[in-house]
Amino acid sequence: MRKLKKFDTDEFVATFCGIGHYTKMPGTIASAVAFLIAVAFPPIHWAEILTVIVIGTWFSDRYSRKKGVKDPPEVVIDEVAGMWISMYSLPLGYGLPALVLFRLVDILKPFPVYLAEKLPGGIGIMADDIVGGSMVWLLLYAIKTYFIT
Repeated sequence: MRKLKKFDTDEFVATFCGIGHYTKMPGTIASAVAFLIAVAFPPIHWAEILTVIVIGTWFSDRYSRKKGVKDPPEVVIDEVAGMWISMYSLPLGYGLPALVLFRLVDILKPFPVYLAEKLPGGIGIMADDIVGGSMVWLLLYAIKTYFIT
């Protein structure tokens, strides 16, 4: 008889309800789900983003320590925070460009994203996506403000 695995809150939160385990592209899938949540329940408020950042930092740190891996690929709560930051306060029409740009930034890790990733523990896990999401938001906000009336 197979034993049931004990429920692990750290893993559940860090993997965004287990989404990080379901694919070979966990960051892309988690970003897409975060995008869909933002589109289905607009607007995403700063309090929600801050909550995901604080909870994500805590639980991703605990989970990565248990696993003995600096930034396990199944930890995707950071993608949720980064995606929501990239869409914050922008019209819903900017959501898809935000998703594409955020994934590019997250995969390519340009300066200063790669520096943020080097921070220790849960802070480093979350920081690169916070910085990446902020870069995307700044770009899209500038386009909206200065180029589109």
